[in-house]
Order: sequence, then C-alpha cells, then structure tokens
Amino acid sequence: MSQSPHMSLVSPLAASVNKDESDKSSNRTARESIGKIVCVGRNYAAHARELGNDVPTSPILFMKPTSSIVSVGNDIVRPDPTRYGDTHYEAELCIQLSADLSNANIEQAQQAIGGVTLGLDLTLRDLQSQLKDKGQPWERAKCFDGACVLADWMDPQAFGDFSQVQYQLYINSELKQDGDSALMLFPVYELLVEISHAFSLQAGDVIMTGTPSGVGILHAGDQLKLVLGAHEWQAQVQ
Repeated sequence: MSQSPHMSLVSPLAASVNKDESDKSSNRTARESIGKIVCVGRNYAAHARELGNDVPTSPILFMKPTSSIVSVGNDIVRPDPTRYGDTHYEAELCIQLSADLSNANIEQAQQAIGGVTLGLDLTLRDLQSQLKDKGQPWERAKCFDGACVLADWMDPQAFGDFSQVQYQLYINSELKQDGDSALMLFPVYELLVEISHAFSLQAGDVIMTGTPSGVGILHAGDQLKLVLGAHEWQAQVQ
C-alpha cells in the first residue's frame, strides 16, 4: 500500500509520548492565568441532602491549588483506587475574575467577571468522609493533581445575570447531573460579594460555584460530556 507524502507513521510509544507532552502543555496553559481556586460546598440543597449533610446558611468555602488544574481535553487520571478509594465527579459552573475584589458590592462583582466555563471538582469521597469524621481539613481529598478539571473559558456576556444558567454532565451518554443556577442557595453575584468580604479575590482567581445533585463514582473507560448551552466538551477517564 502506498503512503501519502503528507502521512507519517508514528510508533505507539512515540504517539503516547507525544500525547503526554501535549497534555502537559495544555495543562500548563490552563494554569497560566489562574491565581487561586475558591470552591463552594453545598450550594445546592439537593446535593447537600444526597450526601447526608446539613443545608448551610452561609457559603462553605475551601480552596484548591493551581497544581490541581488539568484541561478537560485531556484524559482524566484518577488516583489509585486500591490506595485512595473512589474518585467522585462534581460538575460545576465556574467563574474567572478579570479584576480584584475586596469587600465588594453587587455592582463591583458583576463587573469583575471575565470568563465562564464548566469544571469538575474531583473528590476522593472515602478519604473525605474519613477526614470529616476526624474533624480534619479536606485538602488530601480535594487537592490532588488533576482534581480540578476546567473547560474553555466563555464570554460572560452570553450568560446574562447568571440567574438561569443550565448545564449538564453526561457519562456514557447518560445524564448524570443537570445544573441550574436558579437553584443555587447563594447566587453568583452574592457569592462573589460574600467571598470578597471573607478574603480578597484577585484577577485570575477561579470560583467553582458548587455542584448540583447526582454526584457519583468515576470508572476507568467512562466517557464524559460537559454541556453549557451550545458548548460541549468531552473527556475520557483512565
């Protein structure tokens, strides 16, 4: 069989190496403009209840390091389940700031949003439960490499006042999470104001606004699809 002059044959090993380098490059790019990642726990009442948690009266905040960020276009690599237990998915609407916020008001919060996307807050659920039972912080369950999966940033103008933003997570073509910002306990603008009064936010910071109900376990080979309006992103789980 003749070979096209524009076609090159690459060995499986070389292809694997090239893909690894491509993944590393896209992950570095995803991290470049990001400061800290502020996560919001239990911002949907149904999610709080499905895990047997109380519904909060003020936002529950925690953080992830930028080293946890990976691009949604890459394979999702779970920590070894024989050592760390199950990895759970949590799809979330994510906001990136284009301006600093400190003790902000609603108008300042509105003007500070520079980008919108979807993300996955990956969680070692068994480990998290153990840490919670001991009254210890969650970082070991929430901050591992790859624990923050982010899609491409979208223009915030397309999402109006963020009061009715719908998004979905499908796994193997089955709808698992169906998010609607109208069901948030703490809406986007109010959330930014609240966080800015707890500690200063800076341009480049990302806020993961909480996950709706339907969280569950990731398995090797799962095919994921995140949908935000007309935008879709896909990933595979290793």
